[in-house]
Amino acid sequence: MKNRGVFLLTVAVTVGLSTGVARADRLVEEYDAYIGEQDLYNSYGERLSEPWQIIRQDRANYHRFGTSQPGDEGDSFFGSAGNREKAERMIEHGTIETRAARALVRGNVLINVQIFRGADGDYINVTVD
Repeated sequence: MKNRGVFLLTVAVTVGLSTGVARADRLVEEYDAYIGEQDLYNSYGERLSEPWQIIRQDRANYHRFGTSQPGDEGDSFFGSAGNREKAERMIEHGTIETRAARALVRGNVLINVQIFRGADGDYINVTVD
């Protein structure tokens, strides 16, 4: 009986570890985007001040309004308005270089966005190209 308990514990730990491997983060999509002047303002003409707002507006401009600049690449993830709404949380759970955050807010910069799916949800990593 005692050996059976050790066996079950060993199986549980092994299954738990293998499940953790299966839940590894994976790159869903990657794209470059040029952040131009029009990406710095929302639909009401208000100046945006947070990097996540600007990424969201850039993708809305690209997908919803059909506005893009040279250097903008398409993506399928932010084609969904629901996914664009998640941009703030996705940056909070991902990474953005300090340099990239400042550049985004200034505009006129090419950024690279990597979209990941992780055990705790989707997140993005943003760098300056």
